[in-house]
Amino acid sequence: MSTTAAVEMPEISETGLTVKEVSQRIESGQSNAVKTSTSRSVKDIVRANVFTLFNGIIFVAMVMVLVTGSWRDAVFGFVIIINTGIGIFTELKAKRTLDKLSILVASDFLVRRDGEDVEVPHNEIVLGDLLWIRSGEQVPADGQIIQTWGLELDESMLTGESRTVRHKVGEQVYSGATAVSGMALVKVNAVGSHSYAATLTAQAKVYKKTVSDLNKGINTILKFMTFLVVPLCILLILSQIHTVGGWDAALSTGEWRQAVVSAVAGVVGMIPEGLVLLTSLNFAVAAMRLARHNTLVQELESVETLARVDALNLDKTGTITDGGIAFNQLIMLGSRWRELPAQPTEGGSFETLTEQAATQALYDCCNEEQPNGTGQAVLAGLKAQGYKPGQVESRVPFSSARKWSAVVKPILPPAGGDSRSESEGGRTEITPSHFAMTAPASGGETWYMGAPEVIISALGGDYSDVLQQVNDYANDGNRVLLVARSTASLADTDNPQIDPQAKPVALVLCSEKIREDAEQTLAWFREQGVRCRVISGDNPVTVGAIARKVRLTGEHEPRFMDARELPEDVNELARVLENVDVLGRVLPNQKKAIVQALHTQNHVVAMTGDGVNDALAIKEADLGIAMGNAAPATKAVAQVVLVDSKFSHLPDVVARGRQVMANMERVASLFLVKTVYSALISLGVVLTQIPYPYLPRHITYIGALTIGMPAFILALAPNTRRYIPGFLKRVVTFALPGGIATALSVLLTAWFLPGIMGWDVTKNVDLSALRATSAIILFLMGVFVLARVAQPLNSWRGILVAAFAAAGVIGAFIPFVANFFALILPTGTTLVATLIALGGSALIFVICLWLAPLVGKVSGKLLRQHGFNI
Repeated sequence: MSTTAAVEMPEISETGLTVKEVSQRIESGQSNAVKTSTSRSVKDIVRANVFTLFNGIIFVAMVMVLVTGSWRDAVFGFVIIINTGIGIFTELKAKRTLDKLSILVASDFLVRRDGEDVEVPHNEIVLGDLLWIRSGEQVPADGQIIQTWGLELDESMLTGESRTVRHKVGEQVYSGATAVSGMALVKVNAVGSHSYAATLTAQAKVYKKTVSDLNKGINTILKFMTFLVVPLCILLILSQIHTVGGWDAALSTGEWRQAVVSAVAGVVGMIPEGLVLLTSLNFAVAAMRLARHNTLVQELESVETLARVDALNLDKTGTITDGGIAFNQLIMLGSRWRELPAQPTEGGSFETLTEQAATQALYDCCNEEQPNGTGQAVLAGLKAQGYKPGQVESRVPFSSARKWSAVVKPILPPAGGDSRSESEGGRTEITPSHFAMTAPASGGETWYMGAPEVIISALGGDYSDVLQQVNDYANDGNRVLLVARSTASLADTDNPQIDPQAKPVALVLCSEKIREDAEQTLAWFREQGVRCRVISGDNPVTVGAIARKVRLTGEHEPRFMDARELPEDVNELARVLENVDVLGRVLPNQKKAIVQALHTQNHVVAMTGDGVNDALAIKEADLGIAMGNAAPATKAVAQVVLVDSKFSHLPDVVARGRQVMANMERVASLFLVKTVYSALISLGVVLTQIPYPYLPRHITYIGALTIGMPAFILALAPNTRRYIPGFLKRVVTFALPGGIATALSVLLTAWFLPGIMGWDVTKNVDLSALRATSAIILFLMGVFVLARVAQPLNSWRGILVAAFAAAGVIGAFIPFVANFFALILPTGTTLVATLIALGGSALIFVICLWLAPLVGKVSGKLLRQHGFNI
């Protein structure tokens, strides 16, 4: 539903489409509806959680067991169904939360309809609409320019060229481009999928897929298991058929049922069924928790990237400062302004006249259609002093790439008297006629306003004393602008250049308000080992002063540098950046280059920003973080949006990412131990042709108490451990000793205990006793592994391990549970044999843990000697 725009726009004669015409176009499919989303669709969520390879294997295994009639051994299938249901429910809940939050940061666009300017969502723009393109907006649909007020577009997402393009009336603009300055009225001539750059726009928004170390590691595990499970499953069935006397005997006696159940026990154990579920669940829960703190995660996998960030590039305005800017004063530049030809008004001194002329020119330079924060602050301050818009023949709007703006003012006739007038309340109103100045007979005069270093570098004289004044004011934390004047009219507004003959007239001092939470937030990042750099388009001295106030580098003085001195070579730039904390006068393409340079040193880079000049760098960074009040184009390419623009949310954002990574490493280790010992036991069973030493219901019971339920708790527990690269290597290194120890314990029991006890495993009674003993050993080893994963145990984690260990033991004494899961408590000589086996298993576990580091060192040394880099 469109709402009337509250902003003031230029008066134009065009009325735009009528409500009826808009409705007709929407009904005929001529709207700008594009399939973009900040979260997965319901269909995708269900598909991702249900239709997986391992769910398919589990389902087939469950059906096989049900065919045998042993439904109790098919319980594992129902556990998978419950887990999948939890995963779908949690992701759907996260989707609703994120979609609601994304509405708060979604950008509406201004269109002209029925003679009024109204704001509509992206999808409600229709063919033929008159669309306002304003600075900071990403062009939502293709169109032709009807009127322009100095519109400049960054079309790098379309052409790859970082240079901004100034557009004229009648020229075509394409979706995906970003308005960096000025404004235009455009008639939409292509919408939705028909627009020239629809696919590029979709890529620019949200889904620059995050490279996930966690997902890569888990996918490697799953690929390995895919190749392992299917052949082992077939071999297991064949081996279990052999143990009951071959196919003829199995089919005639019905023993094939027991063979199938035994084979399924091995297959079920090898599949880390909950690992993928917990990964997506963890991402979704983290996103929901961040949403409660007004932080929108536009890509769930980016939660993981938060943990890996070790370089944080901060935009000063809107991040360290709150974006609030106040105009303080205009300071005339000593004798220099007296060189300007001027004609005083009656009753006014020469000095007063020229200062007022400079102030009026400053007002007119800032009085653009869409002024930035500094321009708005100057306008507010000068309006309070009684200034009003003056006459302007043409203008060059402010651009972050150019870092200056200009207006060409007509030469007014000499005033015939004092132009001041008393307004209501006694305030003195200052009118344009008050500023009569002499100039060449033809053309007008040009006034420039912008970054002092940039303007002065384009002038022909020596203005080192002016730069010294600029630095002195900047050292006090002021944001300093320069006003300069040329007696020549601006020759080319399409490719504007500063007149080298222009003269500096005045300095403009503004101040920024530092966020109250900035110092505390930066201190947290220092403690966590994250290198923060401030990258700004402002004077490096000013930015350095602010960095000093917020203790960016702690007790050390922040090192600052002018970005115009940076080398263009990426490798050289990376070397320079190691010794720089603050960069000023940074151009948008330099911000991107800085991110690329940090990447060459293997840094994981996060970039914060709120302006359109930050969009390129945010898109290039591993993690883009936009403020809620950021330009639409900036929010579109960021993976994380701080909806309420609070810098203090960043520690929580990074901490949440670290929680996900650290906990998922624990959980993956837990699941992989089960996979390792199940695969080894299955291999041992196949090679020695023995009955499988436990039932599927045993692994269901033990897995639930030592892996499944504890994993859910551990996955969502608090954890602030810093992420260290090498997820897969650590998980495998952890899992192998525990998995090998468990497999050896169970196999040795299955190989030797029947002979010691005189059991005949071809008889169901003795086979049940062996399986019960193996299940007890498996449970004990599961508790050992859980205790190792949950370390340190001197907290709630120790209680967690004890609770699940106790639950397993208590369950064996409950008749219903014991009967359902075929849990048999040993007695007599069997109890003695079981206790001896348990002692041996504990010893094997200790030996494997002791040998693992030694084997790792020796194998690593051998690999390095043969040229393998590990």
